Amino acid sequence: MSQISQLCRRKRYSCLIGIFVGIISIITCIRLFFQRDSSSSSSIDYHLHNKHTIIPIIPLAIIRNITQTTMTTTTIDFPQVRRPVNKRQFTSPAVESLIEEIQKNIKNKELAWLFENCFPNTLDTTVDFDEKAASEKKPDTYVITGDIDAMWLRDSSAQISPYLPLMRQDKKLRQLIEGVLLRQCIFIQRDPYANAHYKDTNRISEWKHMDKTDMRSGVHERKWELDSLCYVLRLMHSYWKEVNYDLTFFRENEQNFKKTIRIILQTMKEQQRFNESGPYTYQRQGHPSNPSGQEAKPIGLIHTFFRPSDDLQTFPYLIPSQFFAHYTLKLLLELIKKLEWTNDFNDDILKLISNLHDILFDDKIANNEETLITFKHSKYDLIYSYEIDGFGNRNLMDDSNIPSLLSLPYLCPDDIPIKHSIYQNTRKFILSSDNPWFFKGNLLEGIGGPHCGKSMVWPLAIIMRGLTTTDDDEIRFCLDMLQKSHGNTGFMHESINVNSPMHYTRSWFAWANSLFGEFIWKLYREKPYLLN
Repeated sequence: MSQISQLCRRKRYSCLIGIFVGIISIITCIRLFFQRDSSSSSSIDYHLHNKHTIIPIIPLAIIRNITQTTMTTTTIDFPQVRRPVNKRQFTSPAVESLIEEIQKNIKNKELAWLFENCFPNTLDTTVDFDEKAASEKKPDTYVITGDIDAMWLRDSSAQISPYLPLMRQDKKLRQLIEGVLLRQCIFIQRDPYANAHYKDTNRISEWKHMDKTDMRSGVHERKWELDSLCYVLRLMHSYWKEVNYDLTFFRENEQNFKKTIRIILQTMKEQQRFNESGPYTYQRQGHPSNPSGQEAKPIGLIHTFFRPSDDLQTFPYLIPSQFFAHYTLKLLLELIKKLEWTNDFNDDILKLISNLHDILFDDKIANNEETLITFKHSKYDLIYSYEIDGFGNRNLMDDSNIPSLLSLPYLCPDDIPIKHSIYQNTRKFILSSDNPWFFKGNLLEGIGGPHCGKSMVWPLAIIMRGLTTTDDDEIRFCLDMLQKSHGNTGFMHESINVNSPMHYTRSWFAWANSLFGEFIWKLYREKPYLLN
């Protein structure tokens, strides 16, 4: 009887093994079927649910499972989800060479796959580069955010920033980035208070009849955010640095840049509000209650309405943006001195820097004393406030969008280095449950914000956490979370639920993809062992 039982058991095992092998064979055949055209850059089919979402027909979870359970007999690659070559908006040989190098040399193949998808995503999908204009030395590049067909000053700067070091190897890429700068000049001259614009001035914004503000032709959204102008100044300086301090482009477009810089400085001065509130007003469905904005004491900081998340501020002085303005104004000062434009701008820049410096770097801060922008916390000691009004009111939090308190060493490395004691105190606070917008779940932990609500953390903030630490274990932790954050799409998203990788917002969000690529490239140069 026992022999019969053993025989039956063996048959059952053989049957199960046969089923398992059969499943593997079927899936492998499916994959081979979709790879049958070797001339195509796409290795699998897609379900195009809408123009922004591309889902692999073989779920990544299944592919991972097959690879793990049959490691000794078969290996199945990650699916091809990058846009096919013939459908890409722009291709850079320098970018492609870097992708090939990193894919070849790092052992974590999921990170290599994510880099291949994310790093070129802005070029693949969001840029409209006018080659004819570039050939006439008038480059023009329009850059959408992804699934929103408009160009944000902040996003466009951040999206193309990682490509700057590759310009020396790729003339066309350099022209594309020059086109971004000139397009940004057009937008700032159109309206320096607008955060997002259209290339086509005949397009009518969906917000035109809802927002009570001076909506001009070609403006998508007119939310006054200080960082929008700061990102443009940062891009100007970064471009100059990466072309080996060649001033040719600025000299060839001197009047254009001078006009833009003059408008930026004038806007910042207006919003210091020493004498009056300035020309900008805004209200959407009754918010803010005062179209001129929240009341603030004029102390030299720059009054704004909106955070980089495009959400209304609680108080008018957003501290991360004030630091960013201080730092980018110093960069601008360096540039205009080399251009010998000091007679035009020197006094205004120095005055703005001085006003900001007096508050941001108050001597009391060095003595560990509470000031307008700092708070003596019972648990973390002296930390930076996120927002203040100058009267003593403050908002203690951090938001996922950049500039944030977390991002200060990334955006302002000479002003706030990573080891800065108050930054480190603040970092501990914002990466804890004491920050009302820090969430921790079964899958992820990180910073979110009111824009997407509770339990939704932003990959931008996870990446920024990795970019602002020197601790290898913390970087590994961030990389691990990012590998869990793409929701089986191969791309970064706007936000993702801390407990569910398939619950995310914005499948096509190019800024997050660019920043992820920048992070991986930085680690590849400085800490390659973390990618293995």
